[in-house]
Amino acid sequence: MSKLVLANEGVFPVVKDKNGNPLSDQPKTGLLMPGTIQGEGKLAGVPSLFIRLSSCNLRCIWQMEDGSYCRCDTTYASFHPDQTIEMEVDEIVQWLKHNMGSVKHVVVTGGEPLLQKKPLALLCQKIKEELNLHITIESNGTLFDSEVAQWVDLFSISPKLRNSEPNSEKLASYNLKDAGPFKFHADKRRNIGALQSYIDICNQSDKELQLKFVIGKTEDYKEIQSEYLDQLADYHSNDILLMPLGATREEIAKSAPMVLEMSIANGWRYSPRVHIDLFGSKSGV
Repeated sequence: MSKLVLANEGVFPVVKDKNGNPLSDQPKTGLLMPGTIQGEGKLAGVPSLFIRLSSCNLRCIWQMEDGSYCRCDTTYASFHPDQTIEMEVDEIVQWLKHNMGSVKHVVVTGGEPLLQKKPLALLCQKIKEELNLHITIESNGTLFDSEVAQWVDLFSISPKLRNSEPNSEKLASYNLKDAGPFKFHADKRRNIGALQSYIDICNQSDKELQLKFVIGKTEDYKEIQSEYLDQLADYHSNDILLMPLGATREEIAKSAPMVLEMSIANGWRYSPRVHIDLFGSKSGV
């Protein structure tokens, strides 16, 4: 099988379609050129193109310190993956090729990309062999696949803390039913074996890793240490990143001071969310 199911953004931001024809609408960045920047993690600020795959095995809904709720900021690729694009791997590669310009980085995100591991491995192989781009995979860390991993340069893994688990109050606030992945999220969100595999492959190669935790509570650092880091071996403290919870500028402003203090106190890195600073809370940027 060489087809992938993409979210409705597909490849973004772009100025040409998969056949190289100019698009009538300009990119949502407001720039008259393809590409944006990576907004998070070690490569924040690096010019990049994104491929967003559809569907996720988790359903994150967080609670902020003030009691308000904040769910996944790409619900159209996770909670409601009903507007999708099915494409052959070669079509996606051509779509990238027509929009590369000077961009040398591509980010494969979701949803959870590893749910489509077989065609994803082929896509990454072709991106490497035909376009020679740097590849970042953004994943929740519940899945690992060695065939995909061999082609990836940076594993951007975002393990989910207990605060991400849906409960009856959270679900009610969004008029959601306790079914499907909402029921299984708590059991699936933490996979120490998969995380160790990412650490091991990076220690055995020149691949890079970041474990990027979304922080919404003042005590989250204790869970990171006891439920994750104490269970893992041979990780590097420089690979532990904390990112403020929030899907909007206003939400991030609430949690950022707490996360900054937590990062410094523990010797971990603080991750900005530059794309939200620049473009606000919208897709396709």
